[in-house]
Amino acid sequence: MTEASKEEKLREWLATGPFQEFLGLELISSDLEKKELVLRLPYKPEFERLPDTGQIHGGVTSALIDVAGDFALIMSLERPIPTINLRIDYLSMGVNTDLIATSRVVRAGRSIGVVDVTVTDESEKIIAVGRGCYSTLDR
Repeated sequence: MTEASKEEKLREWLATGPFQEFLGLELISSDLEKKELVLRLPYKPEFERLPDTGQIHGGVTSALIDVAGDFALIMSLERPIPTINLRIDYLSMGVNTDLIATSRVVRAGRSIGVVDVTVTDESEKIIAVGRGCYSTLDR
């Protein structure tokens, strides 16, 4: 499968998964050689932690980190994989902004994959960093 067709498949999976569709995730770029994937989460008022504050709920940021990590591994494995563990450090609050998740595969082993994810706002301010562990077993 070519890099372009892999990217098209990633776009298709992002568009057809009900949760990803609700989030409105957009694939910005994927680079199999660098093992890096970038997703955009467009801001929606439904993501606010308190009404009319524009403050994005941490659960939304967490979901973005999980999906970005998962899809970074899907890019090379070409199949969906489940999350084993997820760790997040919230460094700042996203307010009235799209969020950008840059995920980098640290390891894609036979049984476990590890991905680091950095989430920034539109001005490149770091909102959160996370590390996801995923089962890479082919079941």
